[in-house]
Amino acid sequence: MTVQDIHVTKIRTRHLPFLPEFLMLALAVAAYFAFPYDLALITRFLVMILFVLSLDLVLGYAGIATLGHAALYGTGAYAAGLFAVHVSGDPVSGLLVGALAGALLAFVSGLLLMRAHGLTLLMLSIAVTLICQEIANKARDLTGGADGLRGIRMEPVLGIFKFDFVGRTGYWYALAIVCICYVALKIVTASPLGQSIRGIKDSAARMVAIGSPVYWRLVTAYTIGGAIAGIAGALAAQVTQLVSLEAYAFNLSAEALIMLILGGAGRLYGAVIGVVIFMTVHHVAAAIDPFNWLFVIGALVLGIVFFVPAGVLGLPKAIADLFGRNDNARS
Repeated sequence: MTVQDIHVTKIRTRHLPFLPEFLMLALAVAAYFAFPYDLALITRFLVMILFVLSLDLVLGYAGIATLGHAALYGTGAYAAGLFAVHVSGDPVSGLLVGALAGALLAFVSGLLLMRAHGLTLLMLSIAVTLICQEIANKARDLTGGADGLRGIRMEPVLGIFKFDFVGRTGYWYALAIVCICYVALKIVTASPLGQSIRGIKDSAARMVAIGSPVYWRLVTAYTIGGAIAGIAGALAAQVTQLVSLEAYAFNLSAEALIMLILGGAGRLYGAVIGVVIFMTVHHVAAAIDPFNWLFVIGALVLGIVFFVPAGVLGLPKAIADLFGRNDNARS
């Protein structure tokens, strides 16, 4: 592939702005038929895609560095699980409860977190997750503590589609929710709010100078991200019908960050690509060597960080730069 070929590909992509989304949707539909006995695993892919999409809004677009995103996910999961156990097993209502719980926690914690920066922000975000995890652990009568929240029973989706053991309904349900949230995030990132948080990420001082309410813009973006993360947690609780303290695990936030780095932050479909790459490598490597699969993940992350810092989506530019240097050297 020459530099000219890469430029032609870019021009064609510009004339088809929704091409990545159509390709991803087509692959998701094809995956249902290609892997009929692995629908539980692929549904897990979809849940993580939704979670990483929420992180992309917070980190990739707004530049809010956090290692405590699992707090929002876990809170949404427990809220939806408790709602199903004690109120109603309606899936859509449960998702709304999860979104509300995630957004509420994001708003309340964001009032403090958005006043911090750098390492302080990272530590405070982790602290919020640990506090939520400890509350869930201590409230054994309500959450089940270390044993997890059990007894979750889901009613048919829209009163029609029953959750089956194979996971067919769960897969299409999860795919529909991911598509709806993706479109919503697409609208948000293209809106004036999305443009302003991009400006804040590039230069907060410049945005302050032109009169933009930087603090409240960040709180708003964090709250929206919290709602999406809460939906992801609620979706996981509904599909698996189990919620445990692992929903607040630190490695969940860390893995989501790695997935976002792999795909490329600041572009929604980059989050999707990053999740697919990470979880596919994880699944294959763990199946080959259950004890040393982390070496493969580590090597993959190091390769991306050192050679393609913009993520997998930065490969075309990296290749173009490489061929450009070679052409210059020859001339």
